[in-house]
Amino acid sequence: MISRKKFTLRLCSGRLALGERTLVMGVLNVTPDSFSDGGKFYAEEQAMEHAAQLERAGADLIDVGAESTRPGAEEISSAAELQRVLPVLGGLRRLLKIPISIDTQKAEVAEASLDAGAQIINDISGLKNDPRIAEVAARRRVPLILMHMRGEPRTMQKGPFARDLMRDVMGGLRKSAILARKAGVRKSQIILDPGIGFGKSFRQNYELLQKLPQLVKLGYPLLVGTSRKGFLGATLARDGKPAPPEERIWGTAATVTASILNGAHIVRVHDVKEMVQVARVADCLLDPKQRLKH
Repeated sequence: MISRKKFTLRLCSGRLALGERTLVMGVLNVTPDSFSDGGKFYAEEQAMEHAAQLERAGADLIDVGAESTRPGAEEISSAAELQRVLPVLGGLRRLLKIPISIDTQKAEVAEASLDAGAQIINDISGLKNDPRIAEVAARRRVPLILMHMRGEPRTMQKGPFARDLMRDVMGGLRKSAILARKAGVRKSQIILDPGIGFGKSFRQNYELLQKLPQLVKLGYPLLVGTSRKGFLGATLARDGKPAPPEERIWGTAATVTASILNGAHIVRVHDVKEMVQVARVADCLLDPKQRLKH
């Protein structure tokens, strides 16, 4: 376990403290082909209802994505992405009290989503797909999440995988952060995500979780997303068949705990109610001040 450094993000609605306790980011996919929920929240009404449920369950943030980034997924146009996400964001701005993050790789979508109520940009490509996202984040003065991904969603799990995982991840994240800062994004507004499941072998995902303290040394807050991912399905396989996403909750809980004890400030999850409990207990292990008094 490590001593988790504290950070403060500036949002248009106020400030967000990182490190005092683990923040739980709830996932809202408004896509017809999500690996985890099969498009259950694709319709606007269903998306709104699910977001409200996530907030009631204890989510500190909601991450809204309108383009599937599962392995093998094809890229969609900005117009198609905006058509899916803007109606939902408009409704969520009126419905939710917690901040909204927009999960996109396109500057045009990021800009329009901020106008519609999002307060954070989450770029899984780490500025590789569209470096102009950093310019949007700098101009709008919003936090920017930069993730490491080897390759692109369509081909990332076909390899080849990095021979030196940590060198590849740390080098990629450093480069993304440098690009963001050159574009004018303040260091205090950058969050790094090691990209569990994005261009890594199943074995490498576990190695990355184990070695998260090395990423802490980069000097930025960390977001980690392991929820329901394929390496958990492989680990929990029965009769040679991967466990389906809905049966990976306790595997997710183990990796969320490991993430927190190794330095994560934010965990991105589908099962918010359960992972809020996991985070609360893990925080007690990490920080004696969090423990209940008898």
